[in-house]
Amino acid sequence: MPLSAPSPRKRAHPAGAALAPRLDAPDLYLNPHLSLLAFQRRVLEEAEDPATPLLERIKFVSILGSNIDEFFMVRVAGLWQQIETRTTELSMDGRSLSEQLELIRHEVTGLVSKIYRLWREELMPALKEAGIFILDLNELNPQQKTAADDYFRRIVYPVLTPLAVDQGRPFPHISNLSLNVAAVVTNGDTQERFARIKVPDTLPQLVPLPSQAGELAFIWLEQAIIANLRLLFPEMDIAAADLFHVTRDAELAIQELESDDLLESVQEAVWRRRFRDAVRLQVTRSMPQRLLDVLTKNLELDQNDVYRVDGPLDLSRTRALLSLDRPALKDKPFMASTPRGFTPRSDIFAAIREGDVLLHHPFESFQPVEDFLRAAAVDPGVLAAKMTLYRVGRNSPLVETLLEASQDGKQVATLVELKARFDEESNIEWAQKLEREGVHVVYGLPGVKVHAKMTMVVRREGETIRRYVHLGTGNYNPATARLYTDLGLFTCNEEIGADVSDLFNHLTGYSAKKSYRKLLVAPHSLRQGLERLIRVEMERHREHGDGHLIFKMNALEDVGMIRLLYEASQAGVKIDLIIRGVCSLRPGVPGVSETISVRSILGRFLEHSRIFCFHNGGEELIYVGSADLMPRNLNRRVEILFPIEDRKLVRRLRDKILAKYLDDEVSARIMQPDGAYTRSKRQPGKRVLSSQSWFLKRHEG
Repeated sequence: MPLSAPSPRKRAHPAGAALAPRLDAPDLYLNPHLSLLAFQRRVLEEAEDPATPLLERIKFVSILGSNIDEFFMVRVAGLWQQIETRTTELSMDGRSLSEQLELIRHEVTGLVSKIYRLWREELMPALKEAGIFILDLNELNPQQKTAADDYFRRIVYPVLTPLAVDQGRPFPHISNLSLNVAAVVTNGDTQERFARIKVPDTLPQLVPLPSQAGELAFIWLEQAIIANLRLLFPEMDIAAADLFHVTRDAELAIQELESDDLLESVQEAVWRRRFRDAVRLQVTRSMPQRLLDVLTKNLELDQNDVYRVDGPLDLSRTRALLSLDRPALKDKPFMASTPRGFTPRSDIFAAIREGDVLLHHPFESFQPVEDFLRAAAVDPGVLAAKMTLYRVGRNSPLVETLLEASQDGKQVATLVELKARFDEESNIEWAQKLEREGVHVVYGLPGVKVHAKMTMVVRREGETIRRYVHLGTGNYNPATARLYTDLGLFTCNEEIGADVSDLFNHLTGYSAKKSYRKLLVAPHSLRQGLERLIRVEMERHREHGDGHLIFKMNALEDVGMIRLLYEASQAGVKIDLIIRGVCSLRPGVPGVSETISVRSILGRFLEHSRIFCFHNGGEELIYVGSADLMPRNLNRRVEILFPIEDRKLVRRLRDKILAKYLDDEVSARIMQPDGAYTRSKRQPGKRVLSSQSWFLKRHEG
C-alpha cells in the first residue's frame, strides 16, 4: 500500500536540552567489523530456512564461504596492517585493535561452527534424501573406488605438482585461497619429510562416481588425491596426510601519486599481492599437531590464526552443486519484464524522449541497457558514447558493443577503474583491448576509485545535439544484474545530461569543477548535499511536524552521517533505514535515536540499490545512486546520487518499492538497540508480504 504521510509529532528533545546525550560517545556506535559478521549470521539464517529450496540453501553456504574469506582478506588484514604501523586510534565504539581481533575470532569461531553443523546435520542428509551423495573415501563401494582411482590417473595426476621441503627445496609459496594437501612421508627410516600438493582449481571440485539410476554420487577432488598419494610418492610411506586452506591479505598496495603509469602500477601491485601475509589458516579437525606446527611456522601464524573445521574446507566450492540439473531443488525460474518502448525493434531514443524510464532489476530486464548501447553503436546519428566500467566481468557484451561503436567511427571514451577489488586483472585486460581498438581509455583518478555508474550517448537530431544518459546503482554486468536488486534511469534531461558531460570531462581531462546542477558527486558535493537535505527536513519538521526520511543502502558506517541522523531523530524526524549489511548506528536509543528504525532485507536476490527519500512536506525528493554512507564512498570515491524528477517515478519508488520493503514481514530482520537482529513480528491473521516475491509477481514477463 502507498506510504502515508507521517503523522505530526513532537520533537523528542527540544533544542538545547541540558541532559541531551553526547553524540560522540563510543557506546552510541556499533563496531563495523562486528556488524559485518552479524550480516553473515543473517546470511546463515537463509541457509537454515527449510522453506528455501535445498540447492538455494547450499548457495547461501557457498556465499558465506566467500564472504568470510573476503572478511579476512580485507577487514582482518586491515586491522593487522594498523597494528604493524603502530596505530593507536580506537575504533568508533572505543575498542583497541587487539580487542577487535579477539572479538572477531570469538564471533567467527561460533559462526563457522554453526555453518558446519548445518552442513553435516541438515544439508548433507537432505542431499542424500534427494538422491545426491557426497561420499567419503570409506563410503565408496568397489566400483566407485575403481572409478575414483581411474579418474585420478587419467585427469588429476598429470596436473599435480608435489612440492617437497628439505634443505635444497624451501617451503613453497602457498597461494591465497588455495586448498592444499599436506603430507608427511618417510623412506623406511625414522626421518619424516614434508610435502605439499595444491588441489587444482582448474578441475571440477566434485568427482562424479557411478551411482544407481536417478541418483548422483560424488567425491571431493582432494579425497581422490589423498587416496592416491602413493602414486605421487612411489616407494615412500605416507605417515600422515591432511588438508589446509590459506587466506592472505588482499590489499592492493599502489603508490598512485608517485606513479607515472597507473596501469603498470596496478599490474605490479596485483602480482605483489600474491605474496602478502597470511591472515588465516583453516585445517581439518583431525590434522596432527606436527603437521600444523610446520604450517604455522612457515606461514608465520600463531594458534589464534588457526581455525579447525569438521567438514569440507573452502565452503565456497559447494557452488559446484548449483549446476546440477535438479530444478525441483532450486528457485522457480522467472522471466523479467521489459518496459514498453524497449522491446526489440523499438526506437529506444524515442522512448526516452517521451519521458524518463526507471528500471528495477532483476525484476525488469537488463536487456534495455544492452540494447541502448547497441542502438548507439549502429545509429548513424550518434556521434559519441562514454561509459564508466567498474565490474563488467570477463565476457562483457557491453564492452564488445563499445568496440563495435569505435570501429564504426564513433567517438568512444571509457573510464575503466583498474582498482576495482578482485576485478583488477579483468579490467586491465579490457582496458588494453579497448585501447588497441582506438577507444579513449582513462584508468581513473589518483587517490580515488571511480564507482559511479553512468553512460552517455551524444546524438545529432536535426539541427540539435541531444545527450541520452543511463545512470545506475549497479554494475554494467548482465550476469550480476540477474542476481542483484538495482535501479537504472534512462533520461535525456538537459541539466542531468550537462552534469554527466561535465563529470566525464572532469574524469578524462583537467577540471576543478566541484558543483553540479542536479547530481550530487563524491568526493566533492555528495556528503554536503545529503547533509543539507537532512537539515532541510529537520527544519520542515520543526515547522510542520511531518519530517520523514527513508534511506535504503548496503552499509551505514560513516560517523558524521550517523551523528547527523541522531540529530534529526532528536529533532523528532521519523527515520526508516533499510540497510542490508553493516550498520554502525544504534536505533531506538532513548534521547538519541528513538524515531529511527533499521531493517535488513535478505532473500533470493542481493539487495544492492541505494535510495534516499526525503518527505519534503509531501513533495518527496528522491535521490538514487551508487554510494553507501561509508567513509570510503563519501571521501575516497567518485560516486553519484541523481534525482528522480518525474513525479510518476517518485510515486512508484515511494509506494511500489520503498513501501514494500517497509511492509516486508518475511525477509526483514529488525535491528535492536544492542545491534542484534530479530525477525519481523507477524500479526495473527494478517497476510504477510515478501518484498522480493511481490516484485517478481508484479513484473514477471
